[in-house]
Amino acid sequence: MGLLYKSTRSSRTAAASEAILKGLSEDGGLFVPERIPALDKTPRELGKMSYREVAYEVMKLYLTDFTEEELKSCIAGAYDEKFDTEAVAPLVEAEGVWFLELFHGKTIAFKDMALSILPYLMITAAKKNHVEKEIVILTATSGDTGKAAMAGFADVPGTKIIVFYPKNGVSSIQERQMVTQKGGNVKVVGIHGNFDDAQTGVKKLFSDRELEQELARAGYQFSSANSINIGRLVPQIVYYVYAYARLLSEGRIGDGEQINVTVPTGNFGNILAAYYAKQMGLPIGKLICASNENRVLFDFFSTGEYDKNREFILTSSPSMDILISSNLERLIYHISGDDAETTARLMEQLSVKGHYEITEEMRERLSDFYGGYAGEQETFEKIRSLYEDTGYVIDTHTAVAASVYDRYREETGDRTPAVIASTASPFKFARSVMTAIDPGYAEADWDDLSLTDELSRIANVEVPEAVKELRSAPVLHTTECEKDEMEAVVRQFLKL
Repeated sequence: MGLLYKSTRSSRTAAASEAILKGLSEDGGLFVPERIPALDKTPRELGKMSYREVAYEVMKLYLTDFTEEELKSCIAGAYDEKFDTEAVAPLVEAEGVWFLELFHGKTIAFKDMALSILPYLMITAAKKNHVEKEIVILTATSGDTGKAAMAGFADVPGTKIIVFYPKNGVSSIQERQMVTQKGGNVKVVGIHGNFDDAQTGVKKLFSDRELEQELARAGYQFSSANSINIGRLVPQIVYYVYAYARLLSEGRIGDGEQINVTVPTGNFGNILAAYYAKQMGLPIGKLICASNENRVLFDFFSTGEYDKNREFILTSSPSMDILISSNLERLIYHISGDDAETTARLMEQLSVKGHYEITEEMRERLSDFYGGYAGEQETFEKIRSLYEDTGYVIDTHTAVAASVYDRYREETGDRTPAVIASTASPFKFARSVMTAIDPGYAEADWDDLSLTDELSRIANVEVPEAVKELRSAPVLHTTECEKDEMEAVVRQFLKL
């Protein structure tokens, strides 16, 4: 029986390929599987497989209207030489925990893990659904999604991609990666606002029915590369299953032994993927949700109230500088008993009032989660201490997670084996990382690309190709706009 997808806000359903193409339901809801499928291979069996083979075993359970040939073709096209390691997502042990390195793809951030395959899934889905319109990928980014999406969709026939990012809210290397992106179907726009402004603007464009009709007449349809797209979320489940299987096959854990998973979290998609892996039967204990100083998720798990009415703080972990965690809506739906009416009401409260509060019964269903946060000082101290103790260098987002995990272990005494999602290469945030290791670099007259060379020297790790190629890459995108001008920019790009 094929697995259908429901909207979190109504009774609308769609097949997997249709949900991937749409990105967002017409009612503004997010697509969720009508049931979480159980793994049909044991972790011991999965431990004998390559990353690509594990990807197929997981994704076949969710994308049931894709044939075996179609899905294996998508996987083969995604997880190839674009990744600089055969393992795709290697595990590195440091200080008694395992760092799951998710940054070995083309743009050195974890978004590559899903965005390398999304274009293949989307084009296959378009053919399956006899879509003749050109697909316009509309994406808001806090720094990493945009580049990874553009790298995936650049010059893919039948698609265009428009990326909005906060002009002063990303690292200089993140920005340079985006504004140097090649591709005749690519548009990059810096908005004068924060990520939430960009994300809200994109959602508004998706929900504009008149614009949708105008696009259709012009031969276009919107879709999304953000983690609101189920085609982004499903591939992220894979690496948690793969990590557990590898630890088991290497004798690091025993059959059935639980692991805890810590994830640096902004839009909530990455940790939601770990939650889905647990629901599939993977032996995961606690899901440790790590926030930076924009601690909206920490407060939610502490109080049951989600409140975005607060100061927006720019931090050294910009991909987590988010006050509206879109994927939390999927979790709200599940802990409400898959109640679309309740979910829609809470999301309306968030839209109108900026906050909502869940019931005590719903809070009880959050027992799998632990929320924590780390400030800037703690983040920098973690980078420095880990480097001094082990020689291993992590980026700022991973340091937030590692710091929160340390506090969790101190508070609870829980010594369950732990995996920390390492979501970006330290080279992507070289200035912050080098400043953490030696505050003297904060005052040094070095540009960010020169700092990557210094980071390479002290970490004894080669500068990634994604950074090397920025040295001579010309700036191709200079468009900026106000947050209320996003529709005008889209219209101009599409010549509407």
